[in-house]
This record gives sequence, C-alpha cells and structure tokens, in this order.
Amino acid sequence: MRSANDTRLLIWLRVREFAVPPAMIETATARRLAGDWAGACAAARVDVDLHPRAAARTHGDRIASQIRADLRALAPDLLRWHLPRVAPDGLLRPGLTVALARYDPPAAPPLYLVARTPPAWADAGQRISLALWTRSADRSCAHPRPRPDRRFRLDLHRHLWDAHRAGELWQRTRPDLLPAPGWTSGYAVHRWAAEARLLLRGDGISGGPVIVRLDHGRRLLLDPDGPEPRPTGPGSAAGRPVLPDAATRIPPDLELLRAGLIDADRLHPLVATALTPDGPRARPTRVPPAPRHSAGAVERIVDCGGARHRIGLAGGVLTPLDHDPAELRREAILVALGGSPLPCLRAVDETIRHPASLADVRARLDHGDFAGALRLVEGLLGPDALLRDGALRDELETAALRRLTHGMFRAGFTGFGPPRHEQEVRRRRDVRSRPRQAINR
Repeated sequence: MRSANDTRLLIWLRVREFAVPPAMIETATARRLAGDWAGACAAARVDVDLHPRAAARTHGDRIASQIRADLRALAPDLLRWHLPRVAPDGLLRPGLTVALARYDPPAAPPLYLVARTPPAWADAGQRISLALWTRSADRSCAHPRPRPDRRFRLDLHRHLWDAHRAGELWQRTRPDLLPAPGWTSGYAVHRWAAEARLLLRGDGISGGPVIVRLDHGRRLLLDPDGPEPRPTGPGSAAGRPVLPDAATRIPPDLELLRAGLIDADRLHPLVATALTPDGPRARPTRVPPAPRHSAGAVERIVDCGGARHRIGLAGGVLTPLDHDPAELRREAILVALGGSPLPCLRAVDETIRHPASLADVRARLDHGDFAGALRLVEGLLGPDALLRDGALRDELETAALRRLTHGMFRAGFTGFGPPRHEQEVRRRRDVRSRPRQAINR
C-alpha cells in the first residue's frame, strides 16, 4: 500500500518534469547573468508589478537601492522551482502572497518584496507576479489575498530564490544530519529548533514558542530552548509566530534523491550544485536535460486490408505512407459520401483527435508550458496539421480561454471572482432592480 509520503514524492516528481522546463532555466539564467533581471522574469513567466524609480520617490533612494540589488540577485526560475504547490497535479498554490524580502524605511511601516500567484480560476499559464506590499496597500490591491502569508514565506529563506545564496541550501538542510533513508515522515525535525531561533530573531522576538503546522490541520507548539514539541489546538496558536513551511519539511529534491526517483542532473542547476554531497562547488552549473518522451514523430504500424502499413509525417502532416495521393483523395470523397474510411485513415483521425501523448500535452498546458505543448503536438501531428473535434482540440481551446480569463484578471476586469455567465449577470441585475420578482423565479 502506497504511503502518503510516497504519493507526495510522486507529485513532486511530476512537478520536476513539467513545471520548470529546461528551456526556461536556460533563457532566464542567461538573461540574469547578463544583468537583465526584467528579461529573466519574462523568461520565467513572472510579471513585474513594481517600479524601482517609483519606490525611490516613495521610500527613498536607500530602500530603492536595496530593492534593485534583490531584483538583480533574483533567479525567477529558482523561485518558481521552490514555490509551494498543491495536489494532485503539483500546480502552484493559488491565491498566495509570499514575502521574499523585507525593507525598513525610516519612520514608516515595513515594506516587503512579494511574489503572488493568481487565484485558481485565473491560473492560466501558472504565472507569478512581483510587487511591493505595505499595510496601506491592501485596499488598492486587486489580489484576493494581498497580505504576505505567515506560513508560506521566503524572506527567511533567501537561498530558495536568491542566486547568490543558493548554495546555502546545504547548510540550511543539513542532509548529513538526516535519519536513515528509510525514514519517510518528510519533516525536517532535526532543523526545527535552529529554524525557530532564526524565525524569532528575524521577527524581532526575544524568545518563546512557535507554531509548527503539519498536515491535516495538526499543530505543534515548539520551544526552541525547551522540551519536545507538544500538540496544540488552533485557538492557542493565535498571535504566535508560525514556522515557515520551507523550514518545516525536508526539501522535496533531497527526498527525491534519497529515494532514487531522480538524478542530480535533472534538478535545477543551482539546486544540484548545492545538494552535491562533496559541497556546494562540486559540480558545474548546467541546465538539466529535457525530459525523455517517446511521443515524437515515430512511424506507427497499422493493419490495413490484410497488410501492414505505416502512418507518419510527410509534407508537414500526419498521413498514411503506403497509400498514393490519388487513392487517398478517392477515399476522402468516399468518406464524405458516408462510406467507411480505410484503417490507415481511421488511425490518423484517431491520433489527431485523441493522441496517445495527450496526458503529456495536458500536463504541459496545466503548468503553463504552452511552447512545449505545441512542440509535442507538432512533433506528433506535423506543423501543418489541422485539428479536428476531439480531446486534443478541447484541451487547447480550454487553455486559450483560461489565458483570456487570466488576462481579464490581470487587467482588473473580474474583481475578486471569475467572470460570470450572461445568465448570472442578468439574474443579479434583476435582484437589484426587481428583488421580489427575481427571488420568486
């Protein structure tokens, strides 16, 4: 029977295959190393909703200089690699605001550099946005949860997004202190006390217990200088610091490595470098190879009229290879008149409507890798193929509509909820103008 931790690792394995494509890492890294932090964000599908010059006018040159330094150090592909995700598909945790860095302007409330994920109904493309947040920004922000989340925060874990500090993953994880590989709880208990001290110091608290949130709503009360953690209820957790999720669990990449589910060369280069047993500088930084898939332009064998025929790409489209064009034109006319198509033509039609690689196409679309999904479809059907009604066309049309919804959310046309159907809009208008009649419908 598969344990909950095994299921979690399989989800993370899927994330590592589809969520941050090698092409994204390569392009974002090249632009970051060239000093183009905005271009790196664009390559990693990160929208920038902040302006350093405006920050200088509002908060002063010193704060603006700190923000610029953090933006130059930001590896947006590494940030995407480490952001919290949800089951069952490993998509980014929706509607989340994650603190990346804190700044302290003189005589003003703290200012935060934050990363945000859109709500689930507007998550097309799995895009992330960067912004600045202060307490006074809640009312003007269109995001449903603009305030940084206490549990999911990375301002105390800069090594998860700052390229200059990515090597600290080894020190903050301390794999050499982990129990034997058979230990499968997934919690970094050996680091809790040290991480709790960092949390208290970072929040300017002299001491006391912190809350550790586990799965299924369970909570522990942890005193870094006291006895073992003890269970506690939601009421007693109010107002107490919460240990960040990044400190609560063992990094999934380390678990995948220890379980033998992934090789180091398939990790993000900065992560692979940090988790090398010999030390952070033991292996060069390189882009992981692209996932191996068997859904390319491979000829298929079809039983057709007692013979074994091939279907494959020819002239930019998927077509029967063992039938001459004149025969195919006659068969097309016959089918248009209601006749039964040849087995080769049926195989081509079925592949176009319901390809065997549909699961891989869907995974890439779900994780926002539209270019990868298109390459996969073109490799299977040909770049000049015309889509037909079926599951593949439905997936592509749904992805296009979701991108439109995300654009409406970004433009502020949908408020805090998804766009409503015309019937729902009419019903709500009637409730406002003729409430008695609308209620009786």
